[in-house]
Amino acid sequence: MEFRPCIDIHNGKVKQIVGGTLSDSGAKENFVSERGAGYFAEYYRDLGITGGHIIMLNKSGTPEYEASRAAAMEAMSAYPGGLQVGGGINADNAGAFVDAGASHVIVTSYVFSDGKINYENLEKLVSAVGREHVVLDLSCRKKGDDYYIVTDRWQKFTRTKLTASLLKKLEKHCSEYLVHAVDVEGKAAGPDEALFSIFGEYIDGEGDSALPITYAGGIHSYDDIRALKKVSGGRVNITVGSALDLFGGKLSCEEILKIVND
Repeated sequence: MEFRPCIDIHNGKVKQIVGGTLSDSGAKENFVSERGAGYFAEYYRDLGITGGHIIMLNKSGTPEYEASRAAAMEAMSAYPGGLQVGGGINADNAGAFVDAGASHVIVTSYVFSDGKINYENLEKLVSAVGREHVVLDLSCRKKGDDYYIVTDRWQKFTRTKLTASLLKKLEKHCSEYLVHAVDVEGKAAGPDEALFSIFGEYIDGEGDSALPITYAGGIHSYDDIRALKKVSGGRVNITVGSALDLFGGKLSCEEILKIVND
């Protein structure tokens, strides 16, 4: 297990939001920082944490997105090679983010369009930056008994179920997976442990060849982290957002690192 922290950016500001509330008109906010994105990147850099993700939450093509992109560039400049970036990524702009210092680009909506996987766009992305620089964001919401990939800032359901077979099928197109449990994202009410049965089925089936998975959503205590480490056998990475003391919560990065590295 690794700790993969986040820098969520909305309207150019580092924020923590309730995931399911994000729309064109705004979002319900848990925390808004007066510090720039570069501060958090330097903090993670000084702790030696790699693989954290920057997520630009605004709709691409808007002035607000450009403000968030500028903040993301500030973070990547502060910690070149140490952070991933997502939000409005496509085959045309992915290379610019990698050149600016992103270790990986994170994509959802560009690949999952019109309710299904757009393999043409996926191939374009891989051709642009290489599979080794691609993280697929398989953020999902529950509908009935199944989890479905959601796009467009987590508001639109696709027809694609999150399954172990999907994770296997997409392996050749990326190097990692990021999964936000959107129904619990930003609520600090506990993680969605049911998703870990899907992760476990995939990892058990693929063994050492399984791609890294980072889970985000609902983690609000050290006991949550210990429980997820146990249920996953330490094989799934975690992100903590609103519960971090950096963002107004009570958990410290230093203590989380002790737990995941123990």
